[in-house]
Amino acid sequence: MLANEKKTALIIGAGPAGLTAAYELLNRTDVLPIIIEKSNEIGGISRTAIYKGNRIDIGGHRFFSKSNRVLNWWRMFMPVEEDSKDLEPKKKTNVMLIKNRLSRIFYLRTFFEYPIKLNLDTITKLGFYRMVKIGISYLSIRLSPIEQENNLEDFFINRFGKELYSTFFKDYTEKVWGMPCNEIKAEWGAQRIKGLSVSKALKHAIRSIVKSKSSFGDKEVETTLIDKFMYPRLGPGQLWEIVAEEIKKTEGIMIHNQEVVKIDWLTDDCVEVTVSDTETKETKVFKGNYLFSTMPIKDLVNSLTNVNDKDIVRIANDLAYRDFITVGLLLKKLKISDSKSKFNTKALIRDNWIYIQENDVHIGRLQIFNNWSIDLLSDKTNVWIGLEYFCNEGDNLWSMKDDEFITFAIGELKKLDIIEIEDVLDGTIIKVPKAYPAYFGSYDQISTVTKYLDSFKNMFLIGRNGMHKYNNQDHSMLTAMLAVDNLISGRSDKTNIWEVNTENDYHEETNER
Repeated sequence: MLANEKKTALIIGAGPAGLTAAYELLNRTDVLPIIIEKSNEIGGISRTAIYKGNRIDIGGHRFFSKSNRVLNWWRMFMPVEEDSKDLEPKKKTNVMLIKNRLSRIFYLRTFFEYPIKLNLDTITKLGFYRMVKIGISYLSIRLSPIEQENNLEDFFINRFGKELYSTFFKDYTEKVWGMPCNEIKAEWGAQRIKGLSVSKALKHAIRSIVKSKSSFGDKEVETTLIDKFMYPRLGPGQLWEIVAEEIKKTEGIMIHNQEVVKIDWLTDDCVEVTVSDTETKETKVFKGNYLFSTMPIKDLVNSLTNVNDKDIVRIANDLAYRDFITVGLLLKKLKISDSKSKFNTKALIRDNWIYIQENDVHIGRLQIFNNWSIDLLSDKTNVWIGLEYFCNEGDNLWSMKDDEFITFAIGELKKLDIIEIEDVLDGTIIKVPKAYPAYFGSYDQISTVTKYLDSFKNMFLIGRNGMHKYNNQDHSMLTAMLAVDNLISGRSDKTNIWEVNTENDYHEETNER
């Protein structure tokens, strides 16, 4: 390599982690990023799909973080609406809205606050007898907690008691994963729920009464308990489309519809990545000095040449994933209503999403896109919702024909008495494979694989699937930022990347900029 020739980083995936890594490299180093994306989309599962002018937030993305580094990064691209008075009129849509967060549980064909509040409303809906059982169960586990949390069921019971766990957590969680909670590793709870407990929920309720405003950057608030968050006016994909444009403007390279089929490390600082065009099947080779991978670990290991350890291949291939289906339904109105709704022309319920705890339907969550941003709708007089299903690629749900699935989903909402069939105007379906890295299968042996992959000096695993960790968007971004930090400093130990989403403050004390 000539002295004045730029080094190159090959980045697999154009999701939040891959795009963050590319932008950080362009603005903090002389390394040229080349993003290789399998699809023709931007943003991974944080993209915003569009159907006839209506925008779909796949999975629902609240822009909240305990890291000032991430918050400042978001605001750099999209200022908060109240701070955008000096923007040109054409850029007024490029802003973050401040949204009130409301998620509730739909159980026994009625709504329960989430997190559960031990108030008169809850007691009335559950009944005095069930509430007594919940109280006794919780006191019992506080007096004699499970010493060793061997699985997710132990994790839940230690924090909520067996009765509350069985009532509000067990069925929904098993619907999400398709596995009994006692066969799922406790790490999932540690990463997704962290410090949430009955005592934390009560403390938050008291704190909310005393403190009228809640900051979306408040580090004292558990993520599950936040009541305000930022949200791009046109959905999460809007941010990543802006970031992608900035990357292209600053000479970053982005190629689409290219599937990685082979990765060959020639030396510590020279890697060749062979890709296949998803349409023409034509192959080409890209050469770089660094590799940032957000592709599933299973696929990464199978793409690497000369992996001689059969255990590593076996563990990687046995890693499990959960797949995801969203059905977008356009409606005249919902049957259920909430008089406190801001958009009361349709008497909308106020929720961003609803956890469907009922065990006689497959639907897991219901999003109300009107309540994320009214600008997600083409016609603001309609109601635009997303029905979320968790499944496995190839199972009965995944294999159902699109029109049959939409009819099936409509029938489930009718069964729950949430809609009337005659109010349905249109529908569409989106399938997302490998949406959720699972904490079963060979997960308990994953460290064997990750240690091997981390031994490649100039290869960095980042993002949700790249690390097989159920990361939020901000966690994925932080892994990319830390990987670039390590590249700049020459740090070979990648422990700091793996520690993201294991500590409450995500290590921003030492890494904020």
